[in-house]
Amino acid sequence: MPEMNLEIVYEDNHLIAVNKSAGDLVQGDETGDEPLSEKVKQYIQHKYKKPGAAFLGVVHRLDRPVSGVVVFARTSKALERMNALFRDRQTQKIYWAIVEKRPPQPQSTLVHWLIKNEQTNRVTHFEKETPKALRSELSYRMLYEKNGLFLLEILPITGRSHQIRVQLSAIGCPIVGDVKYGSSKELGNYICLHASRLKFIHPVKKIDVEIGAETPRVEFWNLFPRA
Repeated sequence: MPEMNLEIVYEDNHLIAVNKSAGDLVQGDETGDEPLSEKVKQYIQHKYKKPGAAFLGVVHRLDRPVSGVVVFARTSKALERMNALFRDRQTQKIYWAIVEKRPPQPQSTLVHWLIKNEQTNRVTHFEKETPKALRSELSYRMLYEKNGLFLLEILPITGRSHQIRVQLSAIGCPIVGDVKYGSSKELGNYICLHASRLKFIHPVKKIDVEIGAETPRVEFWNLFPRA
């Protein structure tokens, strides 16, 4: 059954949210691997016995090696309104990350300017405003320390590609497993970055929604309390 492969963390007539496993694609790409969006469509078709293809709108994405909350729209109206919420920064995203070095401060706000190279799928950071670079801002606070590793809670204020990964690396705190941005640990298909919670006003019901997703039950995450 399709739902056996999915951890559904929120579902109503308008939206459905999944705790994405690290390594899953949110949306199809040139690899041809089955994306999470297709798995969720199959789940909806099976559960609600829909005769044709189920509508599912991709609202936002997580990098392939990142785990956590991904929300999809089940109607075109919900998709349009959720797109507007994300575009206008009317959502609050909360991430957890395990980093290899102690941050310079227990909590702080980081501002960098980022440029993405689409050919290499790598982002470069700059400390000052730079032509074609996008201003990127996040805040973080340290939650726990264990075995020389540090668990941070991160609130991105902007939503740039690879932003959290690059900005933490820029202060000397690469995310565990993220060898692309300086980690000394190779973990295969995942890095220790998790979309822990997502908060927003429901696009149709107009009520506060908070969707949470537990951290993966794997080696490094097992050192710390669950999200």
